[in-house]
Amino acid sequence: MQRQQASAPRATVHAHNIGGIRQTEVTFESGVTILVGRNATNRTSFLQAIMAALGSENVAMKGDADNAEVTLERGEETYSRTFTRREGGIEQGGDPYLDDPELADLFAFLLESNEARRAVATNADLRELIMRPVDTEEIQSEINRLQNRRDGLEAELDVIDDRKGELRDLEDRRETLHEQIEQTKAELEAVEDELDAADADVETQQAEQSELEDRLEELREKRADLDDVRYELETEQESLRALETERREYGSELKDRGDAPDTNADEIDAQLRELRQRKSELESQVNELQSVIRFNEGMLDEDGPGAPIDLDAGGDGALTDQLVDHAVTCWTCGTAIDPGQIESTLEQLRDRSQSKVGEVDRLESEIEQLRSEKREIEQARTERDRLERRLDELETEIERTEATIDDLRDRREHVTEAIEEVEAAIDELEGEEYDEVLDLHRNANELEYELGRVENQLEDVEADIAEAEAHIQDEGEIHDELDDVTEEIERLRTRIGRIEREAVEAFNDHMDSLLDRLEYENLDRIWIERVEREVREGRRKVTKQAFELHVVRTTGSGAAYEDTVDHLSESEREVTGLVFALAGYLVHDVSERVPFMLLDSLEAIDAGRIAVLVDYFSTHARYVMVALLPEDAAVLDDAYERITDI
Repeated sequence: MQRQQASAPRATVHAHNIGGIRQTEVTFESGVTILVGRNATNRTSFLQAIMAALGSENVAMKGDADNAEVTLERGEETYSRTFTRREGGIEQGGDPYLDDPELADLFAFLLESNEARRAVATNADLRELIMRPVDTEEIQSEINRLQNRRDGLEAELDVIDDRKGELRDLEDRRETLHEQIEQTKAELEAVEDELDAADADVETQQAEQSELEDRLEELREKRADLDDVRYELETEQESLRALETERREYGSELKDRGDAPDTNADEIDAQLRELRQRKSELESQVNELQSVIRFNEGMLDEDGPGAPIDLDAGGDGALTDQLVDHAVTCWTCGTAIDPGQIESTLEQLRDRSQSKVGEVDRLESEIEQLRSEKREIEQARTERDRLERRLDELETEIERTEATIDDLRDRREHVTEAIEEVEAAIDELEGEEYDEVLDLHRNANELEYELGRVENQLEDVEADIAEAEAHIQDEGEIHDELDDVTEEIERLRTRIGRIEREAVEAFNDHMDSLLDRLEYENLDRIWIERVEREVREGRRKVTKQAFELHVVRTTGSGAAYEDTVDHLSESEREVTGLVFALAGYLVHDVSERVPFMLLDSLEAIDAGRIAVLVDYFSTHARYVMVALLPEDAAVLDDAYERITDI
């Protein structure tokens, strides 16, 4: 791989009261910059100052300070961060480089406590770490929305197919109605011709005929009213049956869901706040412990008062003098302390630091579990509220429909009574001498009513035909939208898988390349495999993707065998964690968001391999800041910029 050629402007960092730094200003060029020094020389604090200016929250103020500030000048751009100690915590301000530092905290700021770097040693969920910056819940929500839209489009296409069949039936019905209209018109015309021929010329007959025609017209109107009422009644009864069916379905679904969750989301929020506060306090304690550990390690530095005793020195007196001189002066009380006491204290501090790191991991797991439970509770409550709202709406609609049906039944009864009254009046007007004429009039009225009814039916059929044809015309657009929605669903589904595959490939490729250069004895390969595992999610078990880490070694005879991660040496484990962080850095294009990569606490790796790692990492970031001990820094390329005074 070729070294990155893109140049970047010189950077200057001003830091005040960050970590162990009281006040400093450091300028460095792009490329690799090595912070050279012993422990407790503020190298880690300086890296934290850079992190602060870039936007990270994982920064500690100086213990005795009430205010802190960091400024990063890069070319013509300036980024700043301020910290003020308040009674309730640390108040932050300024204008940092990043609005959201999550990616950089995970994959660019590779200090000792970095979560991605620590993942191998703590047996963390590698896939979860890689996928954390991806809002998988939002992607799944969008997939669900698109699937609902796809189902709706497919349902529309099914309706269109049904409408095609309906259209053929409607066209046949239209033809039949046209024939009925023509036939009824012909019958009416024939009856009217008979009426013209049979009309009597007497005034009394004309008067009686006029009254009879009025009554017959009234009868026709009443019958039309009755037909309308019957139609409306049938329609409302069908609606009532449909509403009652829907109410039963929603009631059954609500019953199947059982009672609402007992746990309140507000209670979970309170627990989450408490856990986050505890996690923040523990992380702060870990940072403080690390600072104390580094400072005390400096007290035992080989160039300081803790230097080895020369056992070959002549005479008991000389050896006694050395033992006295070898004592370490306590930095708090000024008394002489045996170095062994400091070593013992350091071991206790390291154990305590590791214990708190484990507690942080446990709290993070509890936080994630509570988040999952909260999501389930909110989803269940939302769905239950939706069902209850719909049931209330259905109850209201059913009551309204039942009331309408009662009104229509009353109307039907009143119209029927009115028809009987009109028919009785017509019977009184009919006489034997006018029977034939009256029958013709009655027949003509009935034909006119039938003609109007059929013409109304024809209008309804033609409206249905127009609606069906318009609906069918949308078929092409619906097919196009369905194709687009299906394609987007597939793209979203494969996005998560693509990121997973790229992360695995990046790790495996870089691990293979680095192992060839690092030349670990009998370590053939370290690689990640994508597998499916059954895990518990809230109260359910689901199948999810996971990353499984494999270690392959060779025996002295050259036979390969699979080893466990637990058997990795500290050096091998550190290298694996760094390469895993690099894979995340590349997969999420972190270099496009932040040009810095910070490395610290590499002492578990020997100097030659550190040189290989730094050279390899330098090809991926414009600024690579590395904190090293002098003896480790001496092995690295002389062309790298070195900073010894912070």
